Amino acid sequence: MAEFFNTYGFLIVSAIFGAILGISVYLPLMAGQLSLATPGFYALGGYIAAIASTKILPATTGTLPIWWVLLEMLAAGVISGLLAVILGIPVLRLRGIYLAIATIAFVEILRVVALNLEITGGAIGIFGIPQPFQSALEYLWIALPLLGLSMAFMYRLEKIRVGRALIAIREDELAADSMGINPTYYKVLAFTLAAILAGMVGAVSAHFLNTWNSRQGTFDASIIFLSFVLIGGSRTFWGPVVGGILLTALPEALRGIASTGVPAWLGQFLKDGRLIIFGVLIVVGTIFYPKGIITPEFLDWCKRKTRKIFIKHKQGA
Repeated sequence: MAEFFNTYGFLIVSAIFGAILGISVYLPLMAGQLSLATPGFYALGGYIAAIASTKILPATTGTLPIWWVLLEMLAAGVISGLLAVILGIPVLRLRGIYLAIATIAFVEILRVVALNLEITGGAIGIFGIPQPFQSALEYLWIALPLLGLSMAFMYRLEKIRVGRALIAIREDELAADSMGINPTYYKVLAFTLAAILAGMVGAVSAHFLNTWNSRQGTFDASIIFLSFVLIGGSRTFWGPVVGGILLTALPEALRGIASTGVPAWLGQFLKDGRLIIFGVLIVVGTIFYPKGIITPEFLDWCKRKTRKIFIKHKQGA
């Protein structure tokens, strides 16, 4: 078991980060907003952490203090949230494909700015980012609590007035507005919460990856993060969590299949065709599973089955 965790520690932590980023994409979708801005805030958070630890923090020997990483995550969340408010007030008046295009433009603007600034390292990026841990698996000390808190927050959010307002806007914005719900306020709120979450994940990911550059926030990343929600499920926060974990692990599984004696052309495709495979999964999932793999109905079925098993076990005892 220890050998398994040591071998796949990097993949396990990456999958947890993918689950959190899936939640970040899901938050605007709760209000019916197709936002693809998550990679932009993710990249911004990473740059904040990379710059803070390589150019601001005095040179230190040994591992980076944990409190400094937590401070970077806080700063990344605050800055991302403020930027989301500034961007969200005008942009979230758009709907559908127009909002998606506007948020893609935001991601591209951040990427081009990062490519042309000296402090971000230009096209090369920032290398040698200090490490707070000795191994990749130890990042679970940050990743697991962050995922747990995010899921607990989402579980509570879906049951309180704010969550119900977001769902009402998603189902029928005009009807929600007529009932006294301010769509702009709640859409900006969801967008801001998503940006804060993405920025915090980006901050710790910069240390986790040990390098950060403009390739972290691209249109490709937007499609990958969106697939976490569309395939995992877009009607409950469990969907993005499951989708993020499964689809982050998928490339590693495909590389394993590619090395099992399949034809060379198929092995090469399985290794390099991740975006094509994700695109096919999105199309197939949209047709056959429009709500994703994990739906509220599926969760209710699981609850009923678990309750029956528990009752049978209790009666048998």
